[in-house]
Amino acid sequence: MSCLLRRPLRSALPLLVPLAAALAAAGGAAPPKPAPKTTPKAAAVPLPVPAPGAHHAPPGYTLVWADEFYREGRPDPLRWTAETHRNKDGWHNAEAQYYSAGDPANAREERGVLAIEARAGAPGTAAARPADWGKQLYTSARLTSGPKGTWTYGWFEVRAKVACGRGIWPAIWMLPADPARKWPDDGEIDIMEHVGHNPGVVHHSVHTKAFNHAIKTEKTAVFPLADACAAMHRYQLHWTADRITMGVDDTVRFTFARAGTDRARWPFDKPMRLLLNVAVGGTWGGEKGIDPAAFPARMEVDYVRVYQRRK
Repeated sequence: MSCLLRRPLRSALPLLVPLAAALAAAGGAAPPKPAPKTTPKAAAVPLPVPAPGAHHAPPGYTLVWADEFYREGRPDPLRWTAETHRNKDGWHNAEAQYYSAGDPANAREERGVLAIEARAGAPGTAAARPADWGKQLYTSARLTSGPKGTWTYGWFEVRAKVACGRGIWPAIWMLPADPARKWPDDGEIDIMEHVGHNPGVVHHSVHTKAFNHAIKTEKTAVFPLADACAAMHRYQLHWTADRITMGVDDTVRFTFARAGTDRARWPFDKPMRLLLNVAVGGTWGGEKGIDPAAFPARMEVDYVRVYQRRK
């Protein structure tokens, strides 16, 4: 991890020392009342921001949301929500994982990175499985940007090292913020996908009603990135009102331009959330099976940064 991107030191909390009453009682006068206690107020901890020179957004864009993963332990609940709603019924694409909520074995911040880790074994114990367990034999995590993490248009950059191994399917992507969204009508943006049976190959894609993998019309770019499993890379999305551009390390690999007003072709004009996950198996990720030796399979995220055009 680049030392250029280290986090600033957090501000120390102020020490408030209450004054002691020191007046001596004179004659038969009653002793003075003690000074009222004051409750110290915690100083605000500044949000870590990139060091000077570390920004890659286009001119005219400013940072509006970020996580530099400077904490230790579970991901910041003010920035990330664990998605678990399909555990009982099973996840889409016939995926094989159970997504845990709050288990640091599957999602944690440590030494300046977010680790999302797929592990072999059912959740809980044989005597006490979670109530939403759907018979899955693997655990992992799927995080979505929290209540304030929704945007319409912007520049998005996620620096990450992907999880690898046959049957492992990590992704950095976006879905509409509306919980009533319909797929694929309301759109999907895949900033990075990597399937473990084809290591060192990265995919950028968009899905709409007119363009999606179910009808074999999705718009996608596939390109080699030999050290995707071994090194951090900056996965980037530039989303405007008329164009989606994606790339890696400032090299553009994919462009999708708006054509007309047909929402079947361009639904990308409403707020979306960012998702980070490591899936196991599935119709694509597991089409060549799941290698038991792949576990634990870990994706590391150095930072997430979101910029929007200055108003």
